[in-house]
Amino acid sequence: MAACLGPLSEMRSVRTVLEELDEEKQADSNPNSSTSASASASIMVMRHKVERIFPVYARGGLSPRSDPAGNSGSIVGDSIWDAVRLEAKCEAENEPILSSFLYASILSHDCLERALGFIIANRLQNNTLLETQLMDIFCDVLVQNRGIKRALRMDLQAFKERDPSCLSYCSALLYLKGYHSLQTHRVAHALWNQGRKVLALALQSRVSEVFGVDIHPAAKIGEGILLDHGTGLVIGETAVIGDRVSLMQGVTLGGSGKETGDRHPKVGEGALIGASVTVLGNIKIGEGAMIASGSLVLKDVPQHSMAAGIPAKVIGYVKEQVPSLTMKHDASKDFFEHVAIGN
Repeated sequence: MAACLGPLSEMRSVRTVLEELDEEKQADSNPNSSTSASASASIMVMRHKVERIFPVYARGGLSPRSDPAGNSGSIVGDSIWDAVRLEAKCEAENEPILSSFLYASILSHDCLERALGFIIANRLQNNTLLETQLMDIFCDVLVQNRGIKRALRMDLQAFKERDPSCLSYCSALLYLKGYHSLQTHRVAHALWNQGRKVLALALQSRVSEVFGVDIHPAAKIGEGILLDHGTGLVIGETAVIGDRVSLMQGVTLGGSGKETGDRHPKVGEGALIGASVTVLGNIKIGEGAMIASGSLVLKDVPQHSMAAGIPAKVIGYVKEQVPSLTMKHDASKDFFEHVAIGN
């Protein structure tokens, strides 16, 4: 079992909490039991326990270990998956009408990869791309690819930490189309690299139709990524995005003409790109840079700088080393001060 961050006396796994929840539920159902606390009170206690638990490997300290037993796809000591299951159990208690949905989507699966494959397949399926076919494709890639296993967990952590409207790991996994779009791209990118380009493009097309997110399957995207809202996001074929980057809705990482070859932006680690930003051409957004909402970027942006405007200009430098984690992208005051001084 994976240890969790906190004082040594409080280190514990989410799996332990799950076991305690099951024991308390059994006790509540036993009329002769001395522990007669209500189910709702038990759930609140468990929620408090989960809030204290933070998966170590999501911060890069440890890597999840694959189950040596074989092909289930499960990970030994998988704190993220255990937290998702616990949250799903709590939600089923709070909203019984969703219990069947939560069981089919999460609780009936033996690992995060299979649950994710089921959820995305259900959202993308149509009359010609059947749910069973899509689930087979997703699970085959997700379960076998160790890099994607790590990335999808770090992405889930990013959504939970950086999006204040994200209630839980469970809600991100079930409902956030930015997360679904990103994980479908990871599968499509793996297929593209295997030479299965037509299938990869078919997945890209369905994601564009269903979620309004268009990411070319050849684009290279790091881990710990947040696609906040996702609507209107466009990422071109030769774009490269580093680790721990946050992209708001309406961002375009596009080319600047009909030229072929390496023609799309390169975004450095920890960068934050605001809503409706357009970045055109094979230019570099430096590590830890912040681009203010609505900007048009046509030139390289230095590391840890703040750029704003049409066309974008560097107006200062960010205090945070990794602005994508703080999500502070209000540059209006500095921008107008810069414009006033320039005039």
